[in-house]
Amino acid sequence: MLWKISPKKSDDIIEQLMINRNLTLKEDQEKFFNPKLTCFEKDLDIPGIKKAQQRILKAIKENELILIFGDYDVDGICGSAILYKALTSLGAKVLPYIPHREKEGYGLSKLGLEFARDSGASLVITVDNGIVALNQAEFAKELGLDLIITDHHLPLDKKPDAYETVHSTKMCGAAVGWCLIRDIIKKELAHDLLQFVALATVCDVMPLLELNRAFLVEGLKVLNRTTNFGLLALINQASISLGEISTYEVGHILGPRLNAMGRLEHAIDSLRLLCTKDPQKANRLAKLLSETNTTRQEMTLNSLEQAKTLIDKSKKIHVLAHSEWSAGIIGLIAGRIADEYYRPAIAISIGQEVSKGSARSIDGINIVEVIRKCSDILIDVGGHPGAAGFSIKTKHIEIFKRKVEEYVVDLPQTEPVLQIDAQINVIQITKRLVEQIKKFEPFGFKNPRPVFVTRNPAVSDIRTVGDGKHLKCKVNGFDAIAFGMGEMQNMLQNQRIIDLAFTPEIDTYNGFEKIQLKVKDIKLS
Repeated sequence: MLWKISPKKSDDIIEQLMINRNLTLKEDQEKFFNPKLTCFEKDLDIPGIKKAQQRILKAIKENELILIFGDYDVDGICGSAILYKALTSLGAKVLPYIPHREKEGYGLSKLGLEFARDSGASLVITVDNGIVALNQAEFAKELGLDLIITDHHLPLDKKPDAYETVHSTKMCGAAVGWCLIRDIIKKELAHDLLQFVALATVCDVMPLLELNRAFLVEGLKVLNRTTNFGLLALINQASISLGEISTYEVGHILGPRLNAMGRLEHAIDSLRLLCTKDPQKANRLAKLLSETNTTRQEMTLNSLEQAKTLIDKSKKIHVLAHSEWSAGIIGLIAGRIADEYYRPAIAISIGQEVSKGSARSIDGINIVEVIRKCSDILIDVGGHPGAAGFSIKTKHIEIFKRKVEEYVVDLPQTEPVLQIDAQINVIQITKRLVEQIKKFEPFGFKNPRPVFVTRNPAVSDIRTVGDGKHLKCKVNGFDAIAFGMGEMQNMLQNQRIIDLAFTPEIDTYNGFEKIQLKVKDIKLS
């Protein structure tokens, strides 16, 4: 791992952190440390909203059935919950629809549009999908359906011919949906629905800066005092504490459970969980989601081992395919491979005639654009610079492999880069410093937890934990934990002169608080 240490501009650690984050002006500091949605009204007022609202209100007045066409990930589920709760509060007749991952695939489908028509709907509103659905928009017209598209994915040069399109890439899909309805529902409800925007913002890996930071901060406040039966049941099932939920709990505990149904079964149960008013039903659904997530974890581990046997380390991009992989977990496989080998990765679930692919990238490579260059042999494709999904005829997989390898010409450096905020002495670490660092929360994509480096610290009491997987030691008297670095025990015992990259945190155990260093990397001096 390459270390990139920010130039030293201040002896004050907190001031250095602000300089590293371009927070040198008072107004920028205020917007960062006290983010408010009211500061981003221009971004929230997305073109197309007024016309879309008028059509929705007309549908409610004339007692038309409105179909919400969502997606099977957390963003699509939360966006669907937002629209469902908002529209039903206005007295609308609403039917939510989540496509089946394997039977329909991602996005607006002809099967779903036919279901809308057969159900008697006259208005279809997408959430977290639709911006590349050119043919489907035409089909909706043929069926006599008015189509309102709300989405945040990257568009094509041409946009679908819909009744209206509400599109922004500055926020997650659920947030776009929230912007659509916030002005036509009660303020209290609009505020309450921000908890779903917070969930989606983290789970869809949006940059946690500016507008998204404001969405997240305000949404987490609501989430931490939620009265939603489904979320309360899920929080209880996951054994986490209300009032202590931040990005980690959302991204690593709640999010995977909400995602699990769409990966292996049907995501409509996740949506039912968020929308139910029956606490007993909420408990049953939360248990189902947690059990399904456990199954998903086991399947992912087994499939990942298979994937590693297919890797050719000489390749610039890893395109891996297997007939035993569930389409619901190929995104997880691609993500793990990309992280471990620091190469863009594509995992394909091979079907009889049609196969599903999911891609994850690394810094410097826009994976959705790479894949779109193969559009002549793809059925469909969509996504972001860092992640994408597609369908392809099985007979074209080998051609696809060769093509994407040709397109990925200039890779960035072959090692991941660890951005380090400052070189410090361990004696500078205090509880007060850790508390000041907490003010930079919530941490996540584009707002990582600050990382420091210390040179030649005194290392002692070196041992492994977790069946030898993890390393524990003392660093100048502080407890330190290095996850996944157990194999370094012998090396450290033989050579104690090291450089240590870490993040300091407060570890609470049995009511006692102490500073712990979470090790990011170790280099021998």
